[in-house]
Amino acid sequence: MNLSVLLLGTLLPLLGTMLGASMVFFMKREMPDRLQKALLGFASGVMVAASVWSLLLPSMEMGGGEGMASVLPAAVGFLLGIGFLLLVDMLTPHLHVGATRAEGPRAHLSRTAMLALAVTIHNLPEGMAVGVVFAGSGHGLTASAALAVSVGIALQNIPEGAIISMPMRAAGNSRWRSFLIGTLSGVVEPLGAAAILLLAPWLVPVLPYMLAFAAGAMMYVVVEELIPEASQGTHSNLSTIGFALGFVLMMVMDLALV
Repeated sequence: MNLSVLLLGTLLPLLGTMLGASMVFFMKREMPDRLQKALLGFASGVMVAASVWSLLLPSMEMGGGEGMASVLPAAVGFLLGIGFLLLVDMLTPHLHVGATRAEGPRAHLSRTAMLALAVTIHNLPEGMAVGVVFAGSGHGLTASAALAVSVGIALQNIPEGAIISMPMRAAGNSRWRSFLIGTLSGVVEPLGAAAILLLAPWLVPVLPYMLAFAAGAMMYVVVEELIPEASQGTHSNLSTIGFALGFVLMMVMDLALV
């Protein structure tokens, strides 16, 4: 694969986060509730579509065999991805945006540190997904399909970056500090992608499992965090519209770039 394409693919999600975090320079201290609900729904739709079209379906196609044999790697990998994120969620002290009560074991950490840990848990599977699809390029996946996943995750990182940086601004941090915290929340993604790519030669035999693993981890984030946040309170219909738009956009983009 062309090195420039690989570098672009691994950095695009971080660039999306940076773009979203930069909204602190153009908006007031608090993000309008309607906009936040729509953006959360959009991010959920993109992640669900990426999990299905870009990860689970290729996993089944690579699984080989017929009937249950072709589905088994996808099923096992998906459940392992869910279980992995569940375990990380239980063992890591973290605080979700907008929440007042921390989750995980008790720890003497600042609110900012626990918010950062929550975002790390959230973004890790996205970085893994990018790394896995690029590792699978040439083994049943095309470079265009891998790039589509990267672009899709970058798109859904735009609202995520804003959703992280805007509360930081509302809490009294300067615009530049809020932007920096929002940007740093996305650094784990290229790092996660790079780690997977370094292990790529050893991952080829289990690539169907890894694709489904990334899908399960991403779906955990959607079900555990994004959808509950998007559905609570008023204006939940906007999150539903955002979900539909994000899902269709990612689905079309994935199929168009195959």
